[in-house]
This record gives sequence, structure tokens and C-alpha cells, in this order.
Amino acid sequence: MAELNQDSGGGKKGGKVRSKKNGGRVDLTAMVDLAFLLITFFMLTTSLNTPQAMDVAMPDKNKDQNEQNPEIEIADNRSITLLLGSDNKIVWYYGQLASPITPPTVIDYSAEGIRKVLIEKKAQVPKASGGKDLIVVIRPSDRSVQRNLVDILDEMKIVDVKRFMISKIKAEEVEVLKSNQVYNEN
Repeated sequence: MAELNQDSGGGKKGGKVRSKKNGGRVDLTAMVDLAFLLITFFMLTTSLNTPQAMDVAMPDKNKDQNEQNPEIEIADNRSITLLLGSDNKIVWYYGQLASPITPPTVIDYSAEGIRKVLIEKKAQVPKASGGKDLIVVIRPSDRSVQRNLVDILDEMKIVDVKRFMISKIKAEEVEVLKSNQVYNEN
């Protein structure tokens, strides 16, 4: 237990001998117990932040790995392809690269860039394809950074695009990035 000693102080005055009086004593055990109870209470009642994660549908792991992956057929009037380049730039085209409906165009990640394009195409595609929804193909290059992929996935969530996929970029698409100066070599 803790004690608080009080000294009566002073030296000898006169000739009288006085008896020493015990000073006040404060027991701090209850205060220490209360402190630990409060610490425990606040630790148990505090809510911790949970990380925010986006659900991404992944392919089935049970499929045969040796099986050839055939190219998925997507209607030209339903698909938009996003090529993630360097310097926070995107090249997008509507349709197939060999004969695009909309030629490759360079945009950025702003609300007036990719979001505007996605909103326009999301409204346009059901009219052109008989009520079917938009399919977005995301192809990051080796010059894009991880933040670009996260930003484009955020845009898919913001615009509420239901069908999108992430796939490997093809050599002819890398050439499109190079021709649009969004594929820096350094």
C-alpha cells in the first residue's frame, strides 16, 4: 500500500520534547483498481475500424490448369476496353481493336474522364444491344501502377458497372499505348 508521509518539520524549539505525531495516510489501492477498470472498459467498448474491401469474383480453382483458355466472345456493341498506361492515363476503345466502333482515345481518372465515358456507355449499350448491359474489359500494362487498378475498380463501383473483367494486355494493345504516348519506357 502507498503511504503519504507528512513531516512535522522544523528543528528543536525550546526545551520541550514533543511526541511525534503520525501524519495522514492515503491508501491508493482503490484508485489503481479504478484506473485499470476504466482502461479495461474503454478497451472493450471501443470499436475498431474494419478494412473496406471490394468483392471480386474469381475463376473456379477446380478447372483443369492444362486446359486451353479460348478467347471469350463478346459482342462488339457491348464491350468497352480500358488499357491502363503510365502517367495515370487510360486509353479506351469501344468494340474490338481490329475494327473499333469508337477509336482509341486517351483520358484520365477524373470525373470528367473515365467516369463520364462509363456513364455514357452504360446508358448507350442497352439501347444498342437490345437491353443487355455493358461489359468492361480492364487491361493493365506493365507500366501502370497498382493505384491505377484500384482507382478503376473504384470507378466500376461508383458507376455501378455489373460486368467487368481484368485480363492480360495483348501486344497489339501495348502498341496502341505506345502510339498514344502513354507507355513510358523508363
